[in-house]
Amino acid sequence: MEARNRSIAKAASYRFFGSLITAGIALLLTGEWDLALGVGALDGVAKMAAYFLHERVWARIPWGMPKRPDYEI
Repeated sequence: MEARNRSIAKAASYRFFGSLITAGIALLLTGEWDLALGVGALDGVAKMAAYFLHERVWARIPWGMPKRPDYEI
């Protein structure tokens, strides 16, 4: 299982770029910078938390993961 800090870093970097896209779309639709930045920030926080939880749940599901050896030296 990967370290918790790695999951946090991946979630943060992924959401940073995703939130920029969301803010850009909101800006195109509304033409208002304040609203677009607010939507982007809220989107980033909510989806970063969801992504982190999603990663941690999947890290505990053994399906598709290589099997550990029966013994280690």
